[in-house]
Amino acid sequence: MKEEHTTQNTPGGKFAPAAEPLATTVVTTPEDAILAGETSVPSQGENMPAYHARPKNAEGPLPVVIVVQEIFGVHEHIRDVCRRLALEGYLAVAPELYFRQGDPNDYADIPTLFSGLVSKVPDAQVLADLDHVASWAARNGGDAHRLMATGFCWGGRIAWLYAAHNPQLKAAVAWYGKLTGEKTLNSPNHPVDVAINLNAPVLGLYGGQDTGIPQDTVETMRQALRAANANSEIIVYPDAGHAFNADYRPSYHEESAKDGWERMLAWFARFDGKK
Repeated sequence: MKEEHTTQNTPGGKFAPAAEPLATTVVTTPEDAILAGETSVPSQGENMPAYHARPKNAEGPLPVVIVVQEIFGVHEHIRDVCRRLALEGYLAVAPELYFRQGDPNDYADIPTLFSGLVSKVPDAQVLADLDHVASWAARNGGDAHRLMATGFCWGGRIAWLYAAHNPQLKAAVAWYGKLTGEKTLNSPNHPVDVAINLNAPVLGLYGGQDTGIPQDTVETMRQALRAANANSEIIVYPDAGHAFNADYRPSYHEESAKDGWERMLAWFARFDGKK
């Protein structure tokens, strides 16, 4: 059952209620050198809300990073990730991938958010929406030949799936996305099932203390990648748990988050096709 809530205001912006309590380590990226704001992306007959950020005074088409939300939707942390990527020279776009099924800000806790909203969002719908985001980016200052994706938690799993879905994708980075799981009508495949079909190299970033993604499933994915001869890699941070990049949550592990960020940028630079 939905509950009425508003997002929590902080000096950095608004966070989903189910993400509370907020930590004191929230990172806020200034917008002086970037252009950022809300937009909408035509997708499957509807206008999908999205947040985008790009560097100011950029010349020529920009490399594109699609940022796939956590379970909490496109709240302030995901917006800030877009701003961080813009400072690195990317056009970053984060679409609201739950918008047809509901609003994550209507839910006060993670279990209710998952059962009431997230579980109702079909993977096929999400992957098609991401294709439309890629098309929007190509029409709005992005380079269609330099398309990347990254995702966090729920979005980390989607990043793996998208790398098997879109042959135009150059690289992806999946942050602590589930690798195995129960198969449902909405989620018929998981990353381990599509390892053999990856079109783009994926860097997986995982926490050794993540109780929701056991290390045996990480090893299962590694074996699937080796069997597929996939040009992909998984890094495990032994001291980090789930959501270690989420600077607004108590799970934040600064050392692992900063290392993961640098590895992500290096991964994109390696595979983005820039001559």
